[in-house]
This record gives sequence, C-alpha cells and structure tokens, in this order.
Amino acid sequence: MVNLLLSDSVSESNSDTIVLLSLNVSDKLLTGSLAKYVEPLNGQKLIDNAFEKEGGIVQLSTNPVRRLVYSPVGSVNRDYDDVRRFSEAAYKGIKRAIKAGSKNPLVILPISDGLQSYSLFEAATVLGAYYALYVPLEIREAIPTRAKKLNAINFSNFSSNDKTLFTYRLANAIESGRIVARDIGGSDPERMAAPKVAQYVEELFKNSVVKVNIISDEKQLEKEFPCYAAVNRASAERHKARAIFLSYEPPEKVTKTLILVGKGVTYDTGGADIKAGGIMAGMHRDKCGSAAVAGFFQTVATLKPKHTRVLGVMAMVRNSIGPDCYVSDEIITSRAGVRIRIGNTDAEGRMAMVDFISYFKEKIVNEKLVNPSIFTIATLTGHCCLAVGDNYSIIMDNGPARQLRTAETVQSAGHEIGDPFEISTIRREDYEFNIGKSEYEDILQCNNAASSRTPRGHQLPAAFLIQVSGLDKHGIDSEKPIPFSHIDIAGSSGPFPGVPTGAPIAALTASYLLKDD
Repeated sequence: MVNLLLSDSVSESNSDTIVLLSLNVSDKLLTGSLAKYVEPLNGQKLIDNAFEKEGGIVQLSTNPVRRLVYSPVGSVNRDYDDVRRFSEAAYKGIKRAIKAGSKNPLVILPISDGLQSYSLFEAATVLGAYYALYVPLEIREAIPTRAKKLNAINFSNFSSNDKTLFTYRLANAIESGRIVARDIGGSDPERMAAPKVAQYVEELFKNSVVKVNIISDEKQLEKEFPCYAAVNRASAERHKARAIFLSYEPPEKVTKTLILVGKGVTYDTGGADIKAGGIMAGMHRDKCGSAAVAGFFQTVATLKPKHTRVLGVMAMVRNSIGPDCYVSDEIITSRAGVRIRIGNTDAEGRMAMVDFISYFKEKIVNEKLVNPSIFTIATLTGHCCLAVGDNYSIIMDNGPARQLRTAETVQSAGHEIGDPFEISTIRREDYEFNIGKSEYEDILQCNNAASSRTPRGHQLPAAFLIQVSGLDKHGIDSEKPIPFSHIDIAGSSGPFPGVPTGAPIAALTASYLLKDD
C-alpha cells in the first residue's frame, strides 16, 4: 500500500490529491514546480482567516489534480518547537485527504533548506502520514473491504536521492514495526490473548532472520519464572501465559547486544485487588510493552543490522481473578532467590518481567555477551502519566547505564524522530522504600496505594526490578556491571479510545540501528 517516489521533483501521475506540507502559505521555498500552488493558496487565505493556521482544501483549476489539501507545519524555530510539528501536519493532512475521498494522494514534503536542526524531519513526516493509515487488525480480518484506507500513498520533494533512499528505508522499517505493535497492543483481550499472540508472532517471523521460541508449559514457568507464573495462576486455558523469546543474530561480528523485556499483560483486572469504580476499561492495552518488543524485532528484521545482536522476551500473561489467583500477603521467591511479600496484585507488571531480567542477567554473565544493555518496556504506572503527561515515555538508568549515557542517547534520538522521552532518576529512597518490613520477606512488592497516589510512584518499581532480579549485584561497584534501563510507556503508548502509537520503536531504532548497516 505504501509507495515512495524516488524523485526530488513533483510527480502527479496516478495521484488524485496533492497534500502540501509547508511552513506557511507564503513560503518563499515554494519555487520551481511548486510555484503554481502559491496563487491558489494565497487566494484561499484571502477568504479564510483560519486557513494559514488550520489548513484546508483548495480546488485547483489548471492542475491535472483538482484537489489540494494544505496542512501547515507552522513555526519550527521557537524554544518549544520540535519535529512533531512535521509529523502532526502530515497526519492531519492525510486524515483530511481521506475524508475528502482521496485514494491516491501525493504528499509534498517541506523543503529542507533552513531545517538543519531537524536531521530526521523527513522520516518523522512520513511516519506521521503512515500513522493516519493504520487499520486495526480486527477490522482487516473481519471486514476486508475496509482493510486499507488508501490504494497508494506517494511522497515527493526530498532534498537528495541518497536522503530519499535513507528516509524510505528508515520510515518503512519503523512503520512495519509500529504496525505489529499496534496489532498486538491495540487488539482486544480475546483476539490477542497470550496463545493468539504467540500464533501471530510465529507467523510473522516464519522464515525470517528473527527466531522464535515459546514456553507455555506451566510447570516449567513455575520453576524458571515463579513471579511471572504467579500472575498466570488464575487464567483460563484460552488465556494461559506464553513466554515468547525472540532473537536476532547479525551477519557480521557482534559489537553490541540489545536485550528487551516487555510487559505483555493481555488484560489487567487488577487481580484480587480488583480495579473497581470503572477504571478497568482499556486494560487490554497493558500489553503494549511486549507489543513494542515484537514491533522492534520486526524493524530489526527489515533493517538487518550487521553488528547488533538483539534478544528479547514478550512476557504475555493475563492478570485474572479467581480462586487460584495470587493475593496480597503471599511470599514468593523470585528466580534470583529474593523473597517478595505481595502488597498489591495490581502491581503485576513488575512481577511479570522481573524473572526474565534475571534470566538475561545470567545469560550475560555465563555467555559473556558483547556490550550488553537490558531494557524493560512497560505500560507500568499511572504515576508516569502524572509525572510527564501523555505523549512522553520515561526512561531510567541504573549506574552502569548512566555511565553509558543511555537515557540521554535515547532521549536525543527520540527528539530527532518524534518519539519523545523524559529522563527520570532512580534514587536511594526508591531502593529503601522497597525493603521488606518484617523478617519474613526481603522486598515488599508494592505498598497499598495506587502508583498515582504514591510519591515517586514510577521510580519505585524500577528499583524493584533491579533488586528482585539481582541486578543490584551488578552495579557500578561490581566486577561485572550490567547496564539496565527501564522505559515506562504508560503515557506514550497512545490514547484510549484510539490507536496505539508504537512507542518507543522509533526512538530505539534511531538510537541503536541507524549506524549499524
């Protein structure tokens, strides 16, 4: 469905709508083949005071294409502007073109002169357009006539042919991953129950460079991943857990190893500490962390980095209610041998991930993986949304990751590609807060209040993951330090109701895959 015109001149063949993205109506850069649009744009501006700021549709009288959608980018040079101005303009422009009846739009990207501070703005713009085209998996499967919104989309006006190829490759690789993330993360809790997620992933990566290994045996899960297995206890057979391991081996010498652990709670009832008062709706989106892991591997499969090894796991599980569900006051011993007293069963995300961190920690130590970094990705806390608002991911480093400036690297890359991050810090108080309150337990899993009502509510679970996985034995004071970063995407995963964003696939791609080809 997605095409790209490998040209820096405007081509209108096979297009029914021009979608013009420009800094303003009177943009002096609209020259050459674009100059013919200046007069009709200025004419519309004279009769519509809101046109320059809000855009709209202009009828073209002399052009082979009779419909022009103008979607203004607006100012990009103020202190608070960022590359999302471009992606948002593309998103709005395509949405408007679709409403007008377009099936084959040609998107004219902003000209790059004077935009040196936005190194990836063209890719971010294309990704904004793609976001408007996503059709939910259930619709594609159930109603084939609605499986796509356009017949084709074309882009033109790139700055150079080399950059065109780079932008095409990058944007399409990221978008292919974001589609996977949206399919898994956004689909309802039956269509994407853990067994069906496993089927989807197996089919996705069949005969690809990504290898899939799935563990479903409950006895094995209980033995190897006891915290994860506790969350799984009350699930019916059709919702039973699947630990989906993914791996990519590069064709040349490995120079770094990325390890991703995703929270994949297919539905979060809260468990025995049930989410009451109407706050359970939307909890099928609690699997967006694992969805992002699968999506990132799809991007990896597309780009095929030469030197980066990528390992990961999707911790798919349902937090159900029933006679077998785990409950507060239980003491569970983690894979790393840490005794945990359960404080709140609605803090299941940290339980689902922590043993897999231990698993990869052991793999790093025993197999001497090259330059490893572990990331957890999760829609983990409401406190994250309170702290930084919607649209932003939070990233937190342990000591070894902080020495590598991992958070700064990801934040900078996210800024360039339009997948923004805020940096938070795990402090000593967070570790101290989690210490067990009696001699029965080493760690208290959670206090009795919601994260959104707990000071430092998004940092505390990050410290828990470090303490309970045994990563606290691999800090900067260790002979074998292991970099670890926790990414909370509760705010950035997308609106509900609405379409998931696929965060943080774009930022991780721009951080770690662009210079490895």
